[in-house]
Amino acid sequence: MIEYKDKQELIDEISKRADLFIEEFSHIRESDKDKPMDGVDRTPAQMVAYQLGWMNLLLCWEEQEQQGNTVITPHPDYKWNNLGGLYESFYRQYETCSLQELCTMFNEAVQKIMNMTESYTDAELFQPGGRRWAASTPSNWPVWKWLHINTVAPFQSFRSKIRKWKKLLPVSLHGRAEEKQYQPY
Repeated sequence: MIEYKDKQELIDEISKRADLFIEEFSHIRESDKDKPMDGVDRTPAQMVAYQLGWMNLLLCWEEQEQQGNTVITPHPDYKWNNLGGLYESFYRQYETCSLQELCTMFNEAVQKIMNMTESYTDAELFQPGGRRWAASTPSNWPVWKWLHINTVAPFQSFRSKIRKWKKLLPVSLHGRAEEKQYQPY
């Protein structure tokens, strides 16, 4: 796993990878957002919902800790050995949203994550125990590692997934065929 020399490098990487990931959705039609493709484990809408789910969990954990509450990771209703159920809850939570709404919420969540990251001291961000929620598992990771594995890493891996999904989508379904000019006889 990559390491960051400082807070700004982490924020810059989150921003860069988020922009690259979400840009992949700019030419996907609304009618295609829920189309499954063989060889890709999520639809476009599910890919964004997954990202939103994890970013919002991070933000929720931080908010709960700031309020003095005990944080249950990953979620009070799901244990670490039931992440599939957690992912399904993400998909259900966002299933009625349009792709444009999902992308807007994604960008807003990324901004909140970057603001949260900016608010940490170097010790809180880079040393184990910087937050109780980050120390809630036996790994006792520093906060930066939680941020990385729930933003930068999936933004990269899911960018590959959405690119593969787009390649598998028949040309006539995502607009390329419609771009051809009609030539009357």
